[in-house]
Amino acid sequence: MIPKMPHLAPVAALVAFSTLSNAHAAPPLAQRIGHTDPAATRALTSVHGGAGSMNFGPLLGLDALSTNLIFVHRGTIAPHSGIGQHYHNDCEEMFVILDGEAEFTIDGRTSRIAGPAGAPDIKGHAHAIYNPTDKPLQWMNINVGMTKSYDNFDLGDPRTKVTLDPIPQFMTMRLDKALLKPAGTFLTGASEGVLYRRALGPTVFQTPWSYVDHVLLPAGAALDSRTQPDMSEVYYVMSGAGEVTVGSEKAAIKEGDAIPVDLGEARAIRQTGDKPLELMVLGIARDLAAKARYRAEADARMRPRR
Repeated sequence: MIPKMPHLAPVAALVAFSTLSNAHAAPPLAQRIGHTDPAATRALTSVHGGAGSMNFGPLLGLDALSTNLIFVHRGTIAPHSGIGQHYHNDCEEMFVILDGEAEFTIDGRTSRIAGPAGAPDIKGHAHAIYNPTDKPLQWMNINVGMTKSYDNFDLGDPRTKVTLDPIPQFMTMRLDKALLKPAGTFLTGASEGVLYRRALGPTVFQTPWSYVDHVLLPAGAALDSRTQPDMSEVYYVMSGAGEVTVGSEKAAIKEGDAIPVDLGEARAIRQTGDKPLELMVLGIARDLAAKARYRAEADARMRPRR
């Protein structure tokens, strides 16, 4: 049950609930994985001054990783509803829609974008989202900070009935399987047939948030064991099913699950079931210095050899 916290804004209350939910010492892997459960979401109205209503709840909270992941939320935005325009000055956030279409706003400029897609909101900028359609939108929210502290400043602007730019005047992310390419050397330990694309790279973000990747594992494919001492990750299962190994523990994973992998933890993933395993991968560095080293190493790998 979500505790009553009337003195907190709705999103801040869910951040606090995420902390309470993860306050105990490391449980087994199967319990650390967040599961999408519509029955466990909370109904909210006027989120950051937005129109209408939505249902959402935490998949992962403050204690899911030792790095500055603040939360991963999952839910639905009702028709003709949304999240009002607001700022984050010490953290960065990205709304992601998994289906349908939404009107994304960054700094007062709005465009309608078809999912699966997202728009990163860099710290010090304002963002909003609105569902102009007659169907609920499947939605995610990801927040990473300079610290573990969440901040917001609401503008009281629901961003309804606004002028739309035909071409977004801000950064966007498309999770389109048609854009994927063979993983090759870009993804360490990927077996034959794995498809991959870096949707957002280190230069997009100003916090230790380092990348968002899109990965597709066909039947029988796997990602071999890999350890990153200075990079944590979250694997969100967009579709399909599989098995994840973190350290010495194994767990089954399915659509809607979010798997945290902390600094220095070995992880391996394999596809199971009758359809490909599709993943969105978030990378969050230990700190800005670790992110800079990661970027330099990635740039060196991409540099043409003479």
